Amino acid sequence: MSSKQSTIDFILDQIADTNMIRAKKMFGEYAIYYHEKVIALVCDDQLFIKPTKAGKAFINNYIEDIPYPGAKPYLLISGDLLEDSEWLTHLVRLTASELPEPKKKRPKK
Repeated sequence: MSSKQSTIDFILDQIADTNMIRAKKMFGEYAIYYHEKVIALVCDDQLFIKPTKAGKAFINNYIEDIPYPGAKPYLLISGDLLEDSEWLTHLVRLTASELPEPKKKRPKK
């Protein structure tokens, strides 16, 4: 089952840095980019944040789950945590700060 556009719109609206965040549709689901880094996936209308040490420490009592069969575990964010814009924005910033810079793409010939 694919995610609804309304779910994506809600999640993006919750994150304060709206000019630095975007979603890209992939195979019926979505990748969330922050400063051009993939920091999360939205699958079946659920938000999965890439696991980082800082993110796990910030959440403290986190739930890990897989966004799709064969994927590595991500941090599942749901319920009241999705409603807390300040909390979610802080988690996104922490996660992005620990992820490597995206690799430069070679120009097409």
